[in-house]
Amino acid sequence: MIHYTAETFTAAEEDILRRYVTNLRQPVFALVNLPEVVKGALFARYSRTHKTLRRLLLDEFVDDLDISGDETIDATVGVARAEQLYQRVFVEYGDDSVAQLGAVHLACEQASNLLTKILERGRLMSYLEQSTRYLAYDERVQGRYRYCRPPSVMTSSAGTRYVGEIDRMFDAYGDMVRRMTAWLTEHYETPVGTRSAGGDLARRRAIRAQAFDAARGLLPAASLSNVGIFGSGQGYEALLLRMRAHPLPEARSYAALMLQELRKVIPSFLRRVDQPDRGVVWSEYLAANQAAMDEFAAEVFADDEPEATPEVALADWDPDGETKMLAAMLFPYTDMGTAQIADRVASMTDAQRVNLVRRYVGERTNRRHRPGRALERIDYRFEMLADYGSFRDLQRHRLLTIEWQPLSPRHGYSVPAVIDAAGQGESYDDVMERSADLYDTLEESVGRPEASYAVAMAYRMRYSMQFNAREAMHMIELRSQPQGHTDYRRIVAEMYRQIAEVAGHSAVAEMLSHVDLSDGMLGRLGAEQAAERRRSAEPA
Repeated sequence: MIHYTAETFTAAEEDILRRYVTNLRQPVFALVNLPEVVKGALFARYSRTHKTLRRLLLDEFVDDLDISGDETIDATVGVARAEQLYQRVFVEYGDDSVAQLGAVHLACEQASNLLTKILERGRLMSYLEQSTRYLAYDERVQGRYRYCRPPSVMTSSAGTRYVGEIDRMFDAYGDMVRRMTAWLTEHYETPVGTRSAGGDLARRRAIRAQAFDAARGLLPAASLSNVGIFGSGQGYEALLLRMRAHPLPEARSYAALMLQELRKVIPSFLRRVDQPDRGVVWSEYLAANQAAMDEFAAEVFADDEPEATPEVALADWDPDGETKMLAAMLFPYTDMGTAQIADRVASMTDAQRVNLVRRYVGERTNRRHRPGRALERIDYRFEMLADYGSFRDLQRHRLLTIEWQPLSPRHGYSVPAVIDAAGQGESYDDVMERSADLYDTLEESVGRPEASYAVAMAYRMRYSMQFNAREAMHMIELRSQPQGHTDYRRIVAEMYRQIAEVAGHSAVAEMLSHVDLSDGMLGRLGAEQAAERRRSAEPA
């Protein structure tokens, strides 16, 4: 079992917390007896603070709650009455869809960056993860850097080296943040005309975010993060079944912690997870399939080496997709079948087609205005060979199909342009070499899944993303904004170009009217200035 750092609280703090969290010590716990808006606000704050959710609740939210009516509640004891109620409903209406009706806010803390991607895989759940761009990751807890120390690694012949090398990676990260902060402060002035809008505080925050972005690639995948999850019983059941079948031991042990806490809130919805003839055999099925495919792929490609590929490649699309999309746009507004509509669309002039698209899309005054589901008629499949850091951000988009290969140093790494500009390339390269050497050692001593903990986030990983034009509009417009990370901005900009030029879907490209292809250096500045203006306008 992985050792987790337990928080300490005063007796008075424990008295308050017992009303709202399902345990006081473990890294996984559920929120209960709180208004939905408070739970949502807690999770929203979660991504930009070093504080745990319990500490955040005590420090920033309790004073705004009327807790006098909760004096007799102890959420850590369990919910026997809820168990009886849910069981009766389940038995009487016993249908899988019933499990969609109970939902839980679950705090998942001290999870490695490998585990966070497993936690966030489900489509029908909501996630909020601790950010690498607003928080320094070199802060120590009880004298130790925050990274996963898997028992199998720690007890292996590589255990001592693992701790020493990961510590040095965190040392290098902290040093790089300081160096880049100083360099950016010296080399990038606040744009003319904006110096009074937000002031020096906004500029300092923008520079700090840029420094964190530049140094992020030095962090190992073992780095710990906090994830807030909101989902239904059905969503949690699917997640736990996958986790219990996963080859990463951390995922399997963490699943046990999650199941324990979830059963305090929605017990019957998760009754099947560890039943031998239900959930257990289901997880065994998933594990067996994965093992079979690992073995088959290893045999088929035993003598092959990966060929060089671009960072972003449009691997598959429908050449007739735009015509099908135009027919889908018209479908709800006629009483005709798809084939008849498609024949009429085929006879349209270019001007008529443009007119149809513009009427359907309308005037999008901001990127949150999105047209209807006709855009779901076109699919694009992209393959990326890009840094793990940007993958972490893009992976959280759920209305698409994403698959990824194991994380390793095999495909090399990317170096942010600002690192080279600041003359820090050699220091960056040193950390990458250290990471790759440690990976090789761990792969030999404990195996490939846990060797990935050593891989720095700058290393490239191959993954695929398949999505329709409506999701392309959301993802590409959102991730291309100037305040975004340079790495994923570059990736989605290339997606946009290839949709227009490789697929030849100019109408789709035209609909993506809020894509921002501008220079992103200190792009966070505008957002920080706007936030500072909002703060200054708030009543005291």
